Amino acid sequence: MIVQGTISKLRAEVKAPLAYVMPVGATQVPLQPGQHLRLRAMGSIRCLHCQRATRKSYNQGYCYVCFTKLAACDMCIMRPEQCHFAAGTCREPVWGEQHCMVPHVVYLANSSGVKVGITRQTQVPVRWIDQGASAALPLFQVGSRLHSGLIEVALAQHVADKTQWQAMLRGQPEPVDLVGRAEQLMQLCARELADLESRFPGDRVNLVPQVQHFEYPVLRYPTKVKALSLDTQPEIEGLLEGIKGQYLLLDTGVFNVRKHTSYDIEMEVGA
Repeated sequence: MIVQGTISKLRAEVKAPLAYVMPVGATQVPLQPGQHLRLRAMGSIRCLHCQRATRKSYNQGYCYVCFTKLAACDMCIMRPEQCHFAAGTCREPVWGEQHCMVPHVVYLANSSGVKVGITRQTQVPVRWIDQGASAALPLFQVGSRLHSGLIEVALAQHVADKTQWQAMLRGQPEPVDLVGRAEQLMQLCARELADLESRFPGDRVNLVPQVQHFEYPVLRYPTKVKALSLDTQPEIEGLLEGIKGQYLLLDTGVFNVRKHTSYDIEMEVGA
């Protein structure tokens, strides 16, 4: 099977194990361990927003002009506690209404260890799968990105807020009692959470403490994580040994699909 088109991030169907497809243009390419893959860069990148050709991808798929002007590329997307929509300074208020002033979930996940994170309610459980989490526990639902980001900052005083991607790709993390860890964090952050409840009265909902588990289609984890990039290697080839998060685990290295969003490629899939 040979297809050509622009890469979009991997999509997963929640089952055991997860079933992945890789969008290449209009084609949804089913992926599973044991396939032989060849990815060849066609020499062009199409901006996610304006579709113009760009020589370099910024913020996972944008041209430089869109990167500098879009609210989706603002610093507060990486630092939600800095959301300035309420101050009236959002560069795209309509976009902010649709993406920031909507319900968000604060959660704990076990990917390379326990971490706290946030995501829009509509992105549960997609966000957890994209991060390669083996288990996730929703804690709270709140009404805005700002509120969720401030809770995350409070909890991050006592737990990581980032995934160590190389450790995540080397295997399954040690099992963790996420419910017990959450109870500890609630006690440690009781004052900060009470202050935020006063600032955002009635906005926080405690969610049912139900852990969700994920099984990834992996035959073999790499002992040494070698990142592959179409920027430095225009043709990448290897045996697909597994898929986890947004990474293809090849016997020649690991390929971050999301990082290559908007790249035009030719993809060959063989038995």
